[in-house]
Amino acid sequence: MCKFIVNTQLPPRLARFLRTKGYDAIHTTHFSEGNLLEDDEIVAIAKDQERTVVTKDSDFFDHFFLKGAPPKVLLMQFGNIANTELLELFDGNIEVIVDFFETGHELVAFKRDGIVAY
Repeated sequence: MCKFIVNTQLPPRLARFLRTKGYDAIHTTHFSEGNLLEDDEIVAIAKDQERTVVTKDSDFFDHFFLKGAPPKVLLMQFGNIANTELLELFDGNIEVIVDFFETGHELVAFKRDGIVAY
């Protein structure tokens, strides 16, 4: 089962949504440092708890290509998006995304026009 940590620039509502779908998901606001968590702290949490980082931050993409996994990364490439539309896109694609991770992919880029797994 995939476990997720949703990064600061995404809404806590996304973590709640993932939990309603049966996934173990937390948001960075779950921690006392909340939105002040640095990327390296998020990476450490993700590694320690075996979570996939859900983010819009391209720094995690760069980190992945420099250092590889862990952690696994789900990179959201939507630009500005309403929370409702974000959740609708997740609802229609979460099973495909999870399947990519469960079949060995470690980086998944999620865009409006498709999903690319590395």
